[in-house]
Amino acid sequence: MSEVKHVLSERQETILEIVRTNSPVTGQHIAERLHVTRAALRSDLAILTMLGLIDARPKLGYFYTGNKEEDFLSRTLTEIKVADYLSQPVAVDEKMTAYDAVIALFTEDVGTVFVMADDMLVGLVSRKDLLKAAMGNNDLRSLPVRMVMTPVSKIIYVEEDEKALVAAQRLLEYEIDCLPVVRIVEDRATKKKGLHILGRVSKTNITRLFTDCAAGRRA
Repeated sequence: MSEVKHVLSERQETILEIVRTNSPVTGQHIAERLHVTRAALRSDLAILTMLGLIDARPKLGYFYTGNKEEDFLSRTLTEIKVADYLSQPVAVDEKMTAYDAVIALFTEDVGTVFVMADDMLVGLVSRKDLLKAAMGNNDLRSLPVRMVMTPVSKIIYVEEDEKALVAAQRLLEYEIDCLPVVRIVEDRATKKKGLHILGRVSKTNITRLFTDCAAGRRA
């Protein structure tokens, strides 16, 4: 249980304690206890349920399942790092056009293309970004990709040595499809920090991880 607790957020630990002491308890009751909306707890409840720490039953609410120290799935999920399940990133240079990003997106069959400058992450472009640009009557062949990208300052990312469960939490919390996996580096001359991209982790990666764990393909 200590390994599981280590990766839970403070709010998730509080939710777990509420469920443990009040089972069965509804999501609405938990939200009222924490003074937040029911929707705000969606990702937290999903993570706790996936870990097997709580269970949900229709018309009754959430139950504390307890005694998960011996649970193989929970233990395995909390041991695996992002680096074990990342995929290769699909990237374009910041000097390229939005049209180049469209080609990369469909050629590689991904939902997110990363934008790079001197091997450093400077932004990302999603299908939604490109669709917005196209609907605005822009000429994608001449529109710089940097004009439609989400800048690096607003990007949610995960580091290679973080737990895969942390990546799953961020995907759920921010309702996004993909996270860049990065290593934070510092320029010795300027002391500025940048993000060197190592890969990506998507909902597909997390689904594959959970499937492998449930099927016993992770030791």
